[in-house]
Amino acid sequence: MTTYSKFKEYIWLVNTIYRAKTISLAELNERWLQTEMSGGVEMARTTFYRHKCAIEDIFGIVIDCNKKGGNRYFISNDHVLGEDSVQNWMLSTLSVSNVVSESQSLYHRILLELVPSGGELLQQVINAMKGSLLVTITYRRYGAGTPSSFTLAPYCVKLFRRRWYLLGRFPDSGKFGVFAFDRMTAVSTSGEKFAIDPAFDAADYFSESYGIVVDTRTNIQRIVLRAYGAERYYLRDLPLHHSQRELRTGPDYIDYELSLRPTSDFKAQLLSRGEWLQVIEPRSLADEIVAWHRSAIERYERDVMNHERDAK
Repeated sequence: MTTYSKFKEYIWLVNTIYRAKTISLAELNERWLQTEMSGGVEMARTTFYRHKCAIEDIFGIVIDCNKKGGNRYFISNDHVLGEDSVQNWMLSTLSVSNVVSESQSLYHRILLELVPSGGELLQQVINAMKGSLLVTITYRRYGAGTPSSFTLAPYCVKLFRRRWYLLGRFPDSGKFGVFAFDRMTAVSTSGEKFAIDPAFDAADYFSESYGIVVDTRTNIQRIVLRAYGAERYYLRDLPLHHSQRELRTGPDYIDYELSLRPTSDFKAQLLSRGEWLQVIEPRSLADEIVAWHRSAIERYERDVMNHERDAK
């Protein structure tokens, strides 16, 4: 069996058990025989156990058996499939990859977004993370004429809005910095090791932020957003932050409450939704968003005036 075929079976197995909550091997085989992968042959118990071990090793997803409940299988750490975890991302990505790869005749009708991955550079950083090795990156900031070089302890990588980022800690100052992989021109490893702070938790580090901007000078605030039109349901399906909860429903709106640091990337997201998203609280944030909208309107008005003047 090819590696690709095995991965297809792993993904099918996890998805089937996750959806069923609990399932016996006999029930699993009933569903297995309905797939083209089975070829009409049941999944042997030994194959199931090999897949079970491989799934735990590769994805960190644990399939347990409730022997007292009739030898029914379940995912004991199913919380990892309901959050922004590596397991969930890997499984979702591979599941979609399988669907697309089996639909070659529809390639011209399946449109995807490009994710600048950093490719080889991402692999180099992850290898350095595995070996606890310092990395030196050559980085070109927006607006900078020439690139700069930094030596960092690679603490974690994060995917946000189709871009990969590195969170690195400067060895001398102990301060953190976030760097986009698509702006790196080179990555090298010196062989010098570092010890990661045992108290560091990557999810906790970003938990008070919207995306990748972490600014402790910006206080955590209770924010109430009013969503209109289809935005009401869009936010319900795709929350802006893990703290988001539905507060109240009006005739043509839904209010959502969040608790986070309103950093620049969060404000930019609010602006991008235009008239469909209104800041209700705090007033200071609402005033800032209004000022940004006014500035944009004034820029457009100046452009219209200049265009009319040039046309005369």
